[in-house]
Amino acid sequence: MEHTRDESADALWSRLHLIEGQPLADRAEAYGALHDELMKRLESPSRADARDAAPGPR
Repeated sequence: MEHTRDESADALWSRLHLIEGQPLADRAEAYGALHDELMKRLESPSRADARDAAPGPR
């Protein structure tokens, strides 16, 4: 199931709100984990890009 941009933005804001409520050391670790997750998403090809690049009939 794919999320719409609004759902993804809402999920990100919720996650950021939860992180902000944590003690400073925990917050730093949580922001680092979030950064790593977002970088993986940005660096991986999207499903649509992968479909377009796949050989075969369209």
